[in-house]
Amino acid sequence: MRDRRGPLASLGLHLGLVVAAVIAVFPPLWLVVTSFKPKTEAFTLDLVKDFTFENYKHVLADTHFLDWFGNSVVVVLGTTVLGVLISSTTGYALSRFRFPGMRPLMWTLLLTQMFPMAVLIVPLYNLMASLGLLNQPVGLIVTYLTIAVPFCAWMMKGFFDTIPVSIDESGRVDGLTPFGTFWRLVMPLAKPGLAVTGFYTFVTAWAEVAYATAFMTGEENLTLAGGLQTFVNQYSADWGSMTAAAVIIAVPAALVFGFAQRYLVSGMTAGAVKS
Repeated sequence: MRDRRGPLASLGLHLGLVVAAVIAVFPPLWLVVTSFKPKTEAFTLDLVKDFTFENYKHVLADTHFLDWFGNSVVVVLGTTVLGVLISSTTGYALSRFRFPGMRPLMWTLLLTQMFPMAVLIVPLYNLMASLGLLNQPVGLIVTYLTIAVPFCAWMMKGFFDTIPVSIDESGRVDGLTPFGTFWRLVMPLAKPGLAVTGFYTFVTAWAEVAYATAFMTGEENLTLAGGLQTFVNQYSADWGSMTAAAVIIAVPAALVFGFAQRYLVSGMTAGAVKS
């Protein structure tokens, strides 16, 4: 009886949830609404009066949006595949093996997350320039891996810690090599953790702006995140085109999230407790 909420408490709770839901839904909803408005009505508070696809037509036909999309796909695929592979192998090694320098390596992975991205732009820019990787998708892939791999390696280590070591031992008894045990036995059990790692690396490469605009120049070389800035700058502001491009950019991210969401909860909570 003591734990039962009263009518006022229940009403306040539901009102709070409704307000939170409205606050969460309003920005993307207004983004979609604005993308279908004529440019002259972008700042009006009315809903769509003159429904138009002109913003989408302009983005797809009159800009380098398709080039940006292709560049982003290359960067995202490279970052996701390499990020998942490196993070999973690193996390497995930290979880299963004991080797000299293991603890300093773990601290290094942790400390790299404490530096703001803005602080690293200049040294990374100089490094990429010396290696000839500016304006190259490979340069962005390497840069994004420095963001995603340390965090994902820690996360994968926590997930591998929850998988019994007896599975590895059984594989070794059956004649599997350490890599064979990892690839054939442990990896299939790590799908939730791999889904979270893949989703995190995907979002890192898909939505990152600072490095994309600093390391890539020329409209045809930009990624989607960098291309959005060309619609709104200090000289002009094309809000209709920017909102239309933002809606198109959000579609692949929503599809990836929908595919991975069933693994996200179990993957992100793995490693919180140990059996």
